[in-house]
Amino acid sequence: MKAMVLEKPGQPLVEKDLPIPKPSDDQVLIKIHTCGVCRTDLHIVDGELTEPKLPLIPGHEIIGTIVDRGKNAKRFKKGTRVGVPWLGHTCDHCYYCDHEMENLCDDAQFTGYQIDGGYAEYTVADEHFCFPIHDRFSDLQAAPLMCAGLIGYRSYSMTGDAKRIGFYGFGAAAHILIQLANYQNREIYAFTRPGDTKGQQFAKELGAVWAGGSDELPPEELDATIIFAPVGPLVPASLKAVRKAGIVVCAGIHMSDIPSFPYKLLWEERQVRSVANLTRKDGDEFLSLAPEVPVKTEVHSYPLSKANDALNDLRSGAFEGAAVLTVNS
Repeated sequence: MKAMVLEKPGQPLVEKDLPIPKPSDDQVLIKIHTCGVCRTDLHIVDGELTEPKLPLIPGHEIIGTIVDRGKNAKRFKKGTRVGVPWLGHTCDHCYYCDHEMENLCDDAQFTGYQIDGGYAEYTVADEHFCFPIHDRFSDLQAAPLMCAGLIGYRSYSMTGDAKRIGFYGFGAAAHILIQLANYQNREIYAFTRPGDTKGQQFAKELGAVWAGGSDELPPEELDATIIFAPVGPLVPASLKAVRKAGIVVCAGIHMSDIPSFPYKLLWEERQVRSVANLTRKDGDEFLSLAPEVPVKTEVHSYPLSKANDALNDLRSGAFEGAAVLTVNS
């Protein structure tokens, strides 16, 4: 099979011919149709996430068809279209797994990080961490749902019953979650890079009640904010934007250092919290909601061999929405 392989962080991916993997007892073999290109992939490729297996096939927004199964894999029939997310395996017996916090499992393994992922023609995955994909979504449209959608949904859930929510960084996750927020009659305030009028217009077209630069304050105090951009200084900026008892959710797996800030920004029971990974419960809930909205993803497709171009375009902010690799379409 063809695969794009990370051999050394900080270096471009290398196109290789590799053997098609064989599924172990609880795994399924998936012929990949599409794979989303996520900012977490950038953090891995650029060396900001420091514990990948090497060499590594990145990619954790996988859509494909099951073509073979291990002897214990009975959950899905051959020919079933499934999605594979970031969380690829848990131990099922640590404190966190026993307390419905499998996203924090002490021995978790992650797709496209410790497990070879979707920048390839085939992959294997634990059947317990695959999701069936609704017919409403094409392969291209479905790919961003598997991380931008799922971890975005977990972040969104952390805002509780917030009515006015700020999104700092309006990329793949934000453009999905604003559609859910509109469906639930919430108001979204979009913050982009200062001067990014194109991104602000994109947010308004999707229903944002206000859009401006991340260096601006919104016209109303917000109930909560979600920081999708991996930029530490956005934490104090968000605290300035939320009301008393407001919630600031840091949605990324990686963020630059948060600068010091005066305690008065946090006082009056404001909260700052992080989001780590996802649970299968998040996946079941979001993938049931997405067809009802219905969520429509803005995608920019690249052939598998152009994965480096997709990563570079994501890094530079060359497009709105999400990048997706087409593999066996």
